[in-house]
Amino acid sequence: MTAQPAPDPASDRPADPGYDPVAIFDALPERFRADFRADYEAALDAAHDLAKFKQIREVLHLWRLRSVAYAHPHYEDAIKAAKEGRHEEFLGADQIPGWAGRL
Repeated sequence: MTAQPAPDPASDRPADPGYDPVAIFDALPERFRADFRADYEAALDAAHDLAKFKQIREVLHLWRLRSVAYAHPHYEDAIKAAKEGRHEEFLGADQIPGWAGRL
C-alpha cells in the first residue's frame, strides 16, 4: 500500500484512487461499476497472453481518469454544456495560449 495525500476539503476535486482496482471501483458511481468490472476482467483474461499483459495497466489508467471525472461535482453539467456546444463554459480558452482560436 502506498501513502496517498489527504483530499483537500476546500477543493471540489474528487480524490484520485490511483491504480488500485478496488479504489477505482469504489470511486465510481454505481452506474459505471459493471462496465469497469467487465473491462478489468477482460484485461485480466487477456493477460494470460504475456503480449497483452499491458492491457491491465491501460484499463486501470483509463478507468482511474474516468472515476475522477465522474466523481467531479460538475461532471454532468460539463457533459450537458459540451453536447449543447457551450464551449465558453470550458476551461482552456483563456488559460491555454492559442486555444481560443481552436474552438
